[in-house]
Amino acid sequence: MVADAATKIRGYLRENMTAFQDVELDDEDNIFERGYFTSLFAMQLLHYVESTFDIEVPDDYIILQNFSSVRRLADMVGELKASAGE
Repeated sequence: MVADAATKIRGYLRENMTAFQDVELDDEDNIFERGYFTSLFAMQLLHYVESTFDIEVPDDYIILQNFSSVRRLADMVGELKASAGE
């Protein structure tokens, strides 16, 4: 589940952020530190994650750390799916 989530999230970032189209993006790269993330895109990414993986991200999960890399996003998706019994 986590590997599949990482693949989908990585693809979404590449498709929706021109800064990633010519840059190698490692799953551990902090996308905030690289300067590619805006608050508007954060909301779009949250919506993408919730709709793609059929989950609701609780308010206490909406923290910078969980959204800082492909790996952390995928881990969060896996954790939320597991807690929902999937």
